[in-house]
Amino acid sequence: MALRQILPADDPRLHRKAKKVKRIDGSLQALIDDMIETMHAVQGLGLAAPQVGVPLRVIVIELPEDEEEPLSGKLIVLCNPEIVKAKGEDEAIEGCLSVPGYIGEVKRAAAVTVKGRNREWKEMRIKAKGLLARALQHEVDHLDGVLFVDRLEGLDKVRRIEPEAERRGL
Repeated sequence: MALRQILPADDPRLHRKAKKVKRIDGSLQALIDDMIETMHAVQGLGLAAPQVGVPLRVIVIELPEDEEEPLSGKLIVLCNPEIVKAKGEDEAIEGCLSVPGYIGEVKRAAAVTVKGRNREWKEMRIKAKGLLARALQHEVDHLDGVLFVDRLEGLDKVRRIEPEAERRGL
C-alpha cells in the first residue's frame, strides 16, 4: 500500500470521463488499497480513482462512525457505480480533496440508489440519503469529470476557509 498524490482541480485529468473497470485483478486491488490509505491519511470521506490520476470508475467512501447513517463507519468500495434512482432535492455544504481550502453550497438529490460492484466483483445496490447520498453523488461526479465547483449556482455559493477549520472533503 502507498499514499497517492491527490490531483488539484486544475489538472485536466480530473475533467475527463473515467473508463469502466472490466475485471478485478491484483493491480486494481492495489489501487483500491492505496485509495483507502490515501483517503484515511487526509481524513477524507471519499475518493475517486481519477483524483489520484487513474482514469477508472472506482470510488471509496467511509463516513465517520458518529454519523447517524446506516453505513457509518463501514468502508464502501464501488467499481462502475451508477446512480439508478434519485429523488428529492437537498442543498448542503461540500468540500473536495482536489479543491482544498474551499467549500460551497451544492444542490443534489436528497436520496439516491446506486448500483455497482464491490472489490470482490459482487453486484451491490445501495439506497442512501443524507450525507451518504451526497458522498455517492460527489464521487460519481468525479468519474464523469465533474467537480463540486462545476455544480455551484454562483460564486456567492463558494467561500474560502482556513485550513484548521476546513471540513473534510468528500
